[in-house]
Amino acid sequence: MPTGTRTVHGPASVGGPAPAETTAEQTAAGSRPSLLLAVVLALLALAMAASSILGPLVLGLLQYRTSPTTLNQLEGSDAAALVVVAPVTLVAAWLAVRGHPAAPPLAAGVGVFAVYTYAQVIIGQEYLRLPGNVERFFPLLLAVFILAEAAVVVGWRAMSGLLPSPGPRLRRACALALFLVALFLVLGLHLRTMLLAWQDPATMTEYASSPTPFWLVKLMDLGIVVPAALVIGAGLWRDAPWAARPAYVLLTGYAGLGVSVTAMAVLMNVRHDPDASVGLAVGFGVFALTFVLLLARLYRPLVLSSRVPAKRGPKTSQRTSPGPAGAAVTGANLEAKRRAARIEQQPRSSR
Repeated sequence: MPTGTRTVHGPASVGGPAPAETTAEQTAAGSRPSLLLAVVLALLALAMAASSILGPLVLGLLQYRTSPTTLNQLEGSDAAALVVVAPVTLVAAWLAVRGHPAAPPLAAGVGVFAVYTYAQVIIGQEYLRLPGNVERFFPLLLAVFILAEAAVVVGWRAMSGLLPSPGPRLRRACALALFLVALFLVLGLHLRTMLLAWQDPATMTEYASSPTPFWLVKLMDLGIVVPAALVIGAGLWRDAPWAARPAYVLLTGYAGLGVSVTAMAVLMNVRHDPDASVGLAVGFGVFALTFVLLLARLYRPLVLSSRVPAKRGPKTSQRTSPGPAGAAVTGANLEAKRRAARIEQQPRSSR
């Protein structure tokens, strides 16, 4: 069944199997159960869920040092982490135990999401200026950050070298989505607010109340998210061999971020936040849905390849590959035959 993907191979060997058959079987055979990856992902899921539950979204024990408008964004992010990202992380841990080929890229993508999100949670507080106690939960947030880094590293190292590369249509669709995200973040989100911050910052509630997260988000989006999207998008568009592997990770992480910022925008509109925007909520929702659909297409060959059993190699008989004992017996039989032939050739009188 065609899947719209192909696998990047080395030079084809003469008389080798067909490329489509090799893709499915080698992708499945290239993945092995990873207990380390499963443990990292399980702990990461539990830590993210604990942070969301302890925060103002559920128990209110963890109190962020930020303004009300930024608090709405943090609670939206916590809701996405608790309802969507943490369960997906547990599923990835279960897949890692089973040695499923989709586990490593999922793990690395979730790690990218968590590194981005919890770096802002830790750094983007108004310490000593606004009330709260988030610093008391720094060990928990630090654990989330370290586990996220471990998920990226271990997941990346566990990704098979024969990871299916998107086919032409899917590759260009992914590249176009990355280009549009970069354009949306620069022109639709950050450029206008950055110009307002330069000209009249008092008119912006978000900036006037919490300038630290305002510039931190701009730094990470314009300095990391946008350049990564442009580079990987260009690689996918030009069919660069190196682009497929990071594309899995980047698209997975951006799908999580899309869900997270959509939850933020929706919560801000529900609570009538002064910085809320229906247009941004719709835009983030469209991008989140787009990335989820692209991920479904992208991971489909991995799901199909995991169902293809690896073919057993040809059985080796003792006749074709004798062991040491078999070689000794064979040599003894040959010597006995030669001796019998010499006896037959001697004259009867000499016997």
